[in-house]
Amino acid sequence: MTMAGLAGLGDLVLTCTGDLSRNRQVGLALARGEKLPDIMRRLAQVAEGVGTSRTAVALAGELDVSMPITSYVSAVLHDGKSAREAVAQLLSRDSRAERDP
Repeated sequence: MTMAGLAGLGDLVLTCTGDLSRNRQVGLALARGEKLPDIMRRLAQVAEGVGTSRTAVALAGELDVSMPITSYVSAVLHDGKSAREAVAQLLSRDSRAERDP
């Protein structure tokens, strides 16, 4: 419900497009090939998505919920997977319905 509201949608849009978004700054730096520890030291602020990605993957596992994008984001952030490899693997997944009827 929070995501469907204006505050949730506004936060998502700003996170994805705003130059002041810490999460976006982390993503752009990763895309330039920088390493997460270096990015976080330079940022010197909390980028909530970094820690939240691990938590979301763990919770999804406990609840048996498939969250492939979140899983790959976490793998890029924490497990050394390259963003290029993550995107290639996501795009090579078999198509299927997102939710069973």
